[in-house]
Amino acid sequence: MMNKKTIGLLIFSAILASCHNSENDWDAAGAFESVETIVSTEASGTLMQFDIEEGQTHKAGDWIGYVDSAQLFFGKEELQAQIASTLSQQPDIPVQVASLYSQLADAEKNQERIQNLVKANAATQQQLDDVNTQVDVYKKQIEAQKNALGITSNTLEKNVTPLLRHISQIDDQLKKCKIINPIHGTVLTKYAENHEVVTPGKALYKIAETDTLILRAYITGSQLTQIKLGQKVSVRSDEGSDKYRTYFGIIYWISDKSEFTPKTIPTKDERADLVYAIKVRVVNDGFLKIGMYGDLKFNPETK
Repeated sequence: MMNKKTIGLLIFSAILASCHNSENDWDAAGAFESVETIVSTEASGTLMQFDIEEGQTHKAGDWIGYVDSAQLFFGKEELQAQIASTLSQQPDIPVQVASLYSQLADAEKNQERIQNLVKANAATQQQLDDVNTQVDVYKKQIEAQKNALGITSNTLEKNVTPLLRHISQIDDQLKKCKIINPIHGTVLTKYAENHEVVTPGKALYKIAETDTLILRAYITGSQLTQIKLGQKVSVRSDEGSDKYRTYFGIIYWISDKSEFTPKTIPTKDERADLVYAIKVRVVNDGFLKIGMYGDLKFNPETK
C-alpha cells in the first residue's frame, strides 16, 4: 500500500501533466500590439489650445486644439478687402449703355414713322436712308461700348484671380492649424504642452487603435503548412487566477522570412531556432491590453 506522501506526489504529478498537456493544445504564443499613429502639426506657431492627456480615448474627428492662426486670418481679411476694392471698379454695363438704348429706341420709332410716310409718298427715300443710318450707328455704338466695358470687367476679374488663389492657400494653412484626431484610440504619449511654439512636423502625441489589437505570434517552419491568410483562429489571454478569455482572430499577415526565436516569446517547439512571425487581428472587448501575452490555436472550436 502507498502512504499519504506517495499518493500526494502522484496527484501533484498528474496535475502538472494535465497543465502541460493543456498548454500544448495551443499552437503558438505572442504578445498583443497595436497600430500606433504619431500625430504631428502641419503649422508653425504657438499651441493656443491642446486638450489631450495620456490615457484618454478619442474618436476620429475629435477637436484637440489649434495653433495660433491670427496672422493668417488678418492676411485673409486684407486680401478680401483688396478683392472687394478691385471688383467695385467693374463697370455696370446695363446702366452705362442705357442712354444709348434710349436713343436707339427713339431712332427706331422715327424709322417706323418715315417708312410709313414713304409708303404714303409723304417723305423721300433720302429721309428714310438717313434714319436707317442713324439706327445702325446707335446699334454699333452700343455693341462697341459693351465690348469695351466687357474687356474692362474681364481685366479686373483676372486681377482678382491671383488674390483668390492666395486666399485658397491661406484657407489651407488655416485648416492645418487645427489639430483633429485622425483615428479612434487611446493616447499613449503626449509630446507637447499648451503655449509651446511648434513647427511643421513636430510630434504632438501618439495614439493607438485599441478597438482591434494585433497578436504577433511566432511559429516553426513545420507549422507553416497549417495556416493561411484569412484563416480564423482561437486566441487566449490570461484573465488571472488561472482563468483565461478566449477570442476569435483572423490571420492577416505571414512573414516570408524566418528569424531567430525572440527570447521573450515561447514557441510550441522551444528547441526551434528559426521561426516565422504571423499577425492575427483580434477584436478587443476592452480586456485586452497592449503588451499582454496571448496563445493561439489554428483550428478554433465553434461557439
